[in-house]
Amino acid sequence: MSKIVDYIQSKSQGINPKVGIILGSGLGSFVDVLENPVTLSYDELEGFPDAGVSGHEGKLHLGKINHTEIAVLQGRAHYYESGIADVMKIPVRTLAKLGCESLILTNAAGSLMEEAQPGSVMALTDHINFTGVNPLFGEESNNRFVNMADAYNSDMRSRFHQIADNENIKIHEGVYIWFCGPSFETPAEILAAKMLGADAVGMSTVPEVILARHAGMKVAALSVITNMAAGMSDEVLNHELTMANADKGIQDLKTLLIRFLESYS
Repeated sequence: MSKIVDYIQSKSQGINPKVGIILGSGLGSFVDVLENPVTLSYDELEGFPDAGVSGHEGKLHLGKINHTEIAVLQGRAHYYESGIADVMKIPVRTLAKLGCESLILTNAAGSLMEEAQPGSVMALTDHINFTGVNPLFGEESNNRFVNMADAYNSDMRSRFHQIADNENIKIHEGVYIWFCGPSFETPAEILAAKMLGADAVGMSTVPEVILARHAGMKVAALSVITNMAAGMSDEVLNHELTMANADKGIQDLKTLLIRFLESYS
């Protein structure tokens, strides 16, 4: 991994990121707001995965927003693409090695809350790992036993709520449940998820949260609600719907991220 970090730093034009961001399905346009970015393809970075899903570009961007230096992963790989739970291990650990002390994760998610409609944003407070797999399988030292009680940083989340109030953005909050995909969930599975306490559902993010906490980073996560979960509306779920509805929430998400980074310290 040191070779990857050395290579990125040799191309970084002096950018030393303090915050990492991972962009989910349809959310890649956030990188347009970066000041003088340096862009590297995942293909250049040994061990970085193929981002094989529509809406995931597979690029690392280094840049600034105001005076905050950041690293943005434009696209992620998912467990369902390869059956490998730690497919994002090298990218997440690379962000930590580059100096990122905080990681902000974004995703497209289905809503289990009637009040959280498509196009809205949800700040995650916790998660339920419904897959039975973990990206720390095979880790050998005792630090694999990561405390997840405070996985989603409350101070970062409070800051997002303050920004939302200032910008007149409605932001929900709730618990995210991770299903492995790639098929969408059944109405019965969604009913079970609601009974377990879930408020949003998706096929990503949780492995990255675990990896980030293992690497010592603070974590916040924001979901753009792209659909109501199975059985909660008459819409036929598909990836194209996810992409279309992500466009509705991206402007609010951009505002939240920009304002957060402008005041980051």
